[in-house]
Amino acid sequence: MTEHADPRYRALDSWDSLTALRAIWESQIAAVATLGPALPALAAFVEPAATRLRDDGRLVYAGAGTSIRIAVQDGTELGPTFNWPEARCHYLIAGGPAALSVGIEGAEDNAEDARAQVAAAGIGPQDVVIGLAASGRTPFTIAALEAARAAGALTCGIACNPETGLLRAAEHPVLIETGAEVVAGSTRMKAGTAQKVALNMISTQIMVRLGHVHAGLMVDMRAQNQKLRGRACDMVARIAEVSSDAAEAALGQAGWRVKPAVLVALGASVGEAEAALARSGGLLRAAMAARS
Repeated sequence: MTEHADPRYRALDSWDSLTALRAIWESQIAAVATLGPALPALAAFVEPAATRLRDDGRLVYAGAGTSIRIAVQDGTELGPTFNWPEARCHYLIAGGPAALSVGIEGAEDNAEDARAQVAAAGIGPQDVVIGLAASGRTPFTIAALEAARAAGALTCGIACNPETGLLRAAEHPVLIETGAEVVAGSTRMKAGTAQKVALNMISTQIMVRLGHVHAGLMVDMRAQNQKLRGRACDMVARIAEVSSDAAEAALGQAGWRVKPAVLVALGASVGEAEAALARSGGLLRAAMAARS
């Protein structure tokens, strides 16, 4: 269906810009709506993924073209947002890193390169691998998931067409039926939007499960600039129910790390805060409860 021409847009090139943009906007809303039926499959994947990533596992993304470019954006943002180590994100890119900025002919058809990248990365049972392909038929992505699954990794395949090779290759298949595009075959549009939202949901919920979010706040973010330091102060003040000055002082003692700073603001020493978080597996709510 992602290759079909939708008759609704047959006269697209003859419409005025406002009419055309409204139609494109409507198609984007429809793309997000298609994620509803996929929620159970996404939840079924997130839970075992979080379990594997709780220790030393890596979050690995595999794909070609638009799909892998979206995936790299998702993975790259996990470091500053959740303090997820960059070394624990890996990308299997059809055509290699150069393909992130230019199209490389034939790269998506190179299944052998996919298998070689999986082997070179040493992917194994500790890892979680997400493969994305709007068509569900991309040889590189299918081969990457097959090789990763054979190596013991937990695998998820996200595709926008049913009964395709990518969904069959994955332990956790996720179908997002976005249908025909405004511009026939241009899966950077509806399919790309749906893939981006799916990855936002997956990675965010995994980080929630791993304790990087408390009360809807990104309590493991890296306070690397003035704006983020202000946000860190607000978080500590809100969670610990202390003044902004007390929050800033606690952050200064804790190296501008929000979670230990909250416990310091509540009366712990830095060492006690670190120990409490270690005992709780990094879960701030549990560490606060233990102190209480």
